[in-house]
Amino acid sequence: MTVAERHKKTILAVNLGLIANTLLAILKTGVGIIGHSPALLADGINSTSDVAYGIVVRIFMRFSGKPADEEHPYGHDRLESIAAVVVGAFVITTAISIFWASINKVYELSTRTDSSLGATELTLWIALFTVLLKIWLSFWTYNISRQTSSNVVQALAADHRNDIFSAMAASIGIIFSRMGFLWVDPLAGGLVSLIILHTGIEIIRESAADLMNTLPGQELCETIREKLAKIDEPLDIEEIHGHRFGQYMVINITIGISPELTVAEGDRIATLVETTLLAEIEYMRRVFVHYHPMETSRKEIPG
Repeated sequence: MTVAERHKKTILAVNLGLIANTLLAILKTGVGIIGHSPALLADGINSTSDVAYGIVVRIFMRFSGKPADEEHPYGHDRLESIAAVVVGAFVITTAISIFWASINKVYELSTRTDSSLGATELTLWIALFTVLLKIWLSFWTYNISRQTSSNVVQALAADHRNDIFSAMAASIGIIFSRMGFLWVDPLAGGLVSLIILHTGIEIIRESAADLMNTLPGQELCETIREKLAKIDEPLDIEEIHGHRFGQYMVINITIGISPELTVAEGDRIATLVETTLLAEIEYMRRVFVHYHPMETSRKEIPG
């Protein structure tokens, strides 16, 4: 997949999610108020937050597609990870807001003596519609994230997935509310907020790891070992450090070579390592190779 195709699919996933969340925000917030359902209203507030961060992500994605320049020699792909952090921050803020509102509503209902109407039937249909729509969006967006290896699309897929559980919790709350157990509806809204909070924390944790240049995982290290094993030269792979820029990786690798080789021969081997990794690993953008005389003991690659 070319860079242009990947960017196009990523934008499509963001745009479709934004359109769907806008529709759901209007439906769930409006019907939640009119239909006396705190759980559906909480889920509507969640969708409203999804719309807000979707707009922000759309702006970030527009700039991430810009080509490399003098100030950004590796391009602007890291804006995808920043956009994913923005997604997580919005999700966490929404979860805290919904949680406190739900707890206050549970207390209010538990201390009131008058009888109030439960949620209307329409609120239940809207909640069930949300479940079905989010199931489809979750699978479709996850498939796009696998094709593009995009952090922000993966974050959106996780958000769609957790929206399924939040809508199911809202549906259960509405059903009990219609049976006369009014306190179950806002309690379900509180449970929804905990699901949303977990999603936000996971999104930030994964995206922050890319921004902080964590060491490459064991799978990538094993892939690099496998590709370089094809080189016939005596070679000792000592260290690998990676920097992620969106989908792509920039690798700094330290190798040991025979102390009997000349500087020119060492440079040839380093160039061979660079070209091999760039050719064999699709998402590798740059490889910087440092070499020195091989040590007597082989070190393991940190993973």
